[in-house]
Amino acid sequence: MSPDPDPVAVFTDRLVRLAELAGVSGADAVLITPGPDLAYFIGHSIGSHERLTCLVVPATGGPSLLVPTLERPGWAGSPVERMDVAIGTWTDGQDPYAALAGLLPADARVLAVDYHMPAVHALNAQAIVPGSELTLAGETIAQLRMRKSADEVAALAAAGAAIDRVQVRIGEWLRPGRTENEVAADIAAAIVAEGHERPDFVIVGSGPNGASPHHEASDRVIEPGDVVVIDIGGPMPSGYFSDCTRTYVAGSAAGGAVPDRVREVYELVRRAQAAGVAAVRPGATAESVDAASRSVIDDAGFGEYFITRTGHGIGLEVHEHPYMVAGNSIPLEVGMAFSVEPGIYLPGEFGVRIEDIVVVGESGALLMNNASTELVVVGG
Repeated sequence: MSPDPDPVAVFTDRLVRLAELAGVSGADAVLITPGPDLAYFIGHSIGSHERLTCLVVPATGGPSLLVPTLERPGWAGSPVERMDVAIGTWTDGQDPYAALAGLLPADARVLAVDYHMPAVHALNAQAIVPGSELTLAGETIAQLRMRKSADEVAALAAAGAAIDRVQVRIGEWLRPGRTENEVAADIAAAIVAEGHERPDFVIVGSGPNGASPHHEASDRVIEPGDVVVIDIGGPMPSGYFSDCTRTYVAGSAAGGAVPDRVREVYELVRRAQAAGVAAVRPGATAESVDAASRSVIDDAGFGEYFITRTGHGIGLEVHEHPYMVAGNSIPLEVGMAFSVEPGIYLPGEFGVRIEDIVVVGESGALLMNNASTELVVVGG
């Protein structure tokens, strides 16, 4: 989590608000297993493999945390030990679901589980409570997570600045004659060197590979004049993610002008991305941001090649609510954070994507990324 002068107060407030929202949604208890949701609500998360670790947040009554006995030392010193959260354990050979049932309100029947809970835990939790019903808590949890506090925005800004520092160094590694995998390995090392805990993804899509939005990297040799999509990011020590895409042209020793078609498509995407950012403001809908970017590309006759949504929320996960996509009418609020990343993907030719993370400010978008979006020729 991002640094805070009183983390216990922050996490306690989040649990209180989750319990209130659970009651409004009709859930008797919210069950949360290891992952970003657990880290969000109690400041710590340890994976316990097939063993059950579960935070229980009843709509009424105090929360509790159930952990395997062998994992209990890993929680020492974590914020939850200073919170009003009862911590219970279960030992191999005991039934963890019976232990879980003992933490639920006696009349609990509607159990809301987080998106990351394995089916084996969710179904066994339901089985241990006769007549119970499983629902998803993801939408309820998203109501809290997608509205970032000032500390969370600061963490995203730090992540954005760190990944910007990598993007401005791309010319050190991207050049004709190298493979995508070679370039990706250098970028991955730089992501860590610039402050991330690890690289979460390194997309190097050269030439026709750039027309596949989630192509990662391959042994394809980068050729002079290739358009290369570089989409990179990862978590910072705060737990908050970066995600930034820039598209480059690989130069050659002989130089050479960028083809008109490449420049046309690039500038079109650049205008679409700027239009999406300009559409961000409190009260605008998520789908209106998508429409702002998409209309630029549609009007230019490339609509069929814009095959993704315009953006996704970001925070403790690289993809989370809210999503900038047609049909999502949620109004934007101050503190919401998401990507704006339109693209054009021409099968067999190349792709272009430009992506920045933005936060909704009082009067418009606050950019978390500030690396130039000008078309850059590198490696010449």
